[in-house]
Amino acid sequence: MLVKLDFVGNPYLGVYCTSSEELLIASVATPRKAVQRISEALGIPVIQTTVGGSTVVGSLARLNSHGIVLSGFATQEELSRFKGFNVLAAPVKLNAMGNNILCNDNGAMVHPAYETDFIKQLEDVLDVEVTRGTIAGIRTVGSWGVATNKGVLCHPHATDQERALLERVLRVPASITTANYGTAQIGACMVANSKGAVVGSRTTPIEIGRIEDGLSLY
Repeated sequence: MLVKLDFVGNPYLGVYCTSSEELLIASVATPRKAVQRISEALGIPVIQTTVGGSTVVGSLARLNSHGIVLSGFATQEELSRFKGFNVLAAPVKLNAMGNNILCNDNGAMVHPAYETDFIKQLEDVLDVEVTRGTIAGIRTVGSWGVATNKGVLCHPHATDQERALLERVLRVPASITTANYGTAQIGACMVANSKGAVVGSRTTPIEIGRIEDGLSLY
């Protein structure tokens, strides 16, 4: 299922939400009806929260079915909302986890500046191999890609070598697209898992076709 949606006129859904096969994390500022539509489209329950008091939780959190990584600014109250989940509050300066991590249940690609000790922590919480990389030469891989267990979408200027590495790490086909009428920062434009995707309302029919093909949403 693919749904087009805005948050009070804002088509950059990926800034405020992030998801896995098992859970949607959404900003407390997200309208209730919008949260319900996203939860239904992806077939998963939702936890609404802030991270470090901020509503841009899509930029500050990343998860797969095995674990959740939050910005190190996350408070104890915020962490308590994830009882029963394997959660890491990242102890690093580059703490916009949603911007710096691209992952599914098979693997993860991360910002090249992350040190080995932190990568080992990520491997423990996400229970996957973690590899440093770029997309179109850009280090904030979580902003410029969207990954599910069926496919990974990335910036249209991603090189053949970068796409090959994404396919090796995430173990799914990689394809290129934009969203929201030509926006290459597709991680900011949408939220998805293998069951569905929700994209900003400015996304064109051609872009929707590429997203459906790339994520095998049939």
